[in-house]
Amino acid sequence: MADNDYLALLDRAKQVLPETIENHERFELPDLDILQEGKTTVFRNFIDVTDKLRRDPQHLLQFLLRELGTPGSTEGRRAVFKAKISPASINEKIQSYTETYVICSECGLPDTKVIKEDRTLVLECEACGARRSINVRKAAKAEARDVLRVGDTIELLISDIGKKGDGVGKHLEYIVVVPGTSKGNRVTVKITNISGKTAFGAITLEKPAQ
Repeated sequence: MADNDYLALLDRAKQVLPETIENHERFELPDLDILQEGKTTVFRNFIDVTDKLRRDPQHLLQFLLRELGTPGSTEGRRAVFKAKISPASINEKIQSYTETYVICSECGLPDTKVIKEDRTLVLECEACGARRSINVRKAAKAEARDVLRVGDTIELLISDIGKKGDGVGKHLEYIVVVPGTSKGNRVTVKITNISGKTAFGAITLEKPAQ
């Protein structure tokens, strides 16, 4: 076969190759730029990640807040979490989000969009045309019920007194510190701050120990 004929066939083959082959190579999330500032964690390139995923920043933010069990918000191109969270934990949750809401289960590409049909979210692939319902992990919903949030009001038994004289109790997996109360008292507490698995609250109602 002449060289010219071979090159012509090669060009024709390239023209009919699916574009998705090249698309697969280009998808790579930016390295997460995460900084801890005191009792908060700042995800400095949050919007860069959502741009790459082609998803609504608020959708990803709410997913992360639920999965990580912390309050937070966006500030410009950053996301700020009101707790100390390791970069590895945030990265793990973003990978979970990507697998659930972005990656096509048929061709493995990220060229997808989320659409709503009745009450069901559907992931539709623009590369291969595959469609699948989005099944949010039941485990994530169960975890959300076991999360304490700033602003929550809880009933608490003060079981101990801390070194600074503050009352201490246990709620779910959280140690709750409540100034101005005594051991053995049952109190109604509004959560004012959370750092990891330690929460801080203010008394709204107190029942003295009997």
